[in-house]
Amino acid sequence: MKIFRPEGITVLLAAVFLAFCAGWFLRGSGNAQPVRVETARTLRQEEPVVLPAPSPTAGPLSSGEKININTAGVEELTGLPGIGEVRARAIIEDRQVNGPFRIPEDLDRVSGIGAGTLEEILEYITVS
Repeated sequence: MKIFRPEGITVLLAAVFLAFCAGWFLRGSGNAQPVRVETARTLRQEEPVVLPAPSPTAGPLSSGEKININTAGVEELTGLPGIGEVRARAIIEDRQVNGPFRIPEDLDRVSGIGAGTLEEILEYITVS
């Protein structure tokens, strides 16, 4: 009996497939340790987390109180609505580079302060 070439290739591929499957199933039967999952243990934090207290100068200003944007520091500027530490530092940097603000509306030259933010803080700022 003669085996044709396509039949021989099919038998060879079947033998390779069976060898692969045998290796796949037998690979886990070695010296592998079983996986152990602990669920009864709880995690505890050794030291309590202490959050910094809010700055007394930070926060919204009362009506009628004004901040001079030409002399104010970061803490005073962060008390303005919509002004965080990054924008406060940008105001101070702009003031150092371009000189003092002539009118409160000059604050719009600072990156990150648009018309909306300027409108919110106009009643709280002064340049004198």
